[in-house]
Amino acid sequence: MSGCEPGVHGPRKAGVVIASTRAAAGIYRDETGPVIEDWLAEHGFETFPAMVVPDGEPVGAAIRALLSQEPAVIITSGGTGLSPDDRTPEVTLPLLDREIPGIMEGMRRAGAAKTPLALLSRGHAGTAGRTFIVNLPGSPKGVMDGLAVLDPVLSHLCEQLEGSHGH
Repeated sequence: MSGCEPGVHGPRKAGVVIASTRAAAGIYRDETGPVIEDWLAEHGFETFPAMVVPDGEPVGAAIRALLSQEPAVIITSGGTGLSPDDRTPEVTLPLLDREIPGIMEGMRRAGAAKTPLALLSRGHAGTAGRTFIVNLPGSPKGVMDGLAVLDPVLSHLCEQLEGSHGH
């Protein structure tokens, strides 16, 4: 079983990567991982424990480690801004086989309706094999806005990655 394939092997699997140098160092508690994990559980996903890692290359290493487990979905949070250590987009893009720009366009549009700062998010969305990967912002509100955009499309996206051609 790989990617989005559900069925006899159980629920779809999902991974969560939190890009936060301060949370990884224990300076403060990550608030976005639990939001993402709860949302995934509500959508029937079995989630691997969230990985809280420092910004930069550790994010890419965490995504690669999750990809080896062939989850249906990997959601990252954090590291999508313009600070010098915000490198999540740079470490995600080389892992993608195909980008899905409409998802990020939708997220930026939805976020910008609430704050113009959403336009500064540089995240990517796409596929690596049969796994969907998306970069969400690091704030709980930004995460919730991003998940709201994913809500009506994630099931269909997974079905397409499984090989279903229904529209």
